[in-house]
Amino acid sequence: MIVLGLVLLIIGWLLGISLLTTAGIILLVIGLVLLLAGSLGRPVGGRRWYY
Repeated sequence: MIVLGLVLLIIGWLLGISLLTTAGIILLVIGLVLLLAGSLGRPVGGRRWYY
């Protein structure tokens, strides 16, 4: 999810499409929150690890 967020962010920034940039930022933040919660050992959505 982090990689997809970065890709959308870069494509949206290069092409000047604000919708892609916004979606990229949202996916990036969600991915980082899930990464942080998973690294703390807290199960997220019934799963302890996301690979």
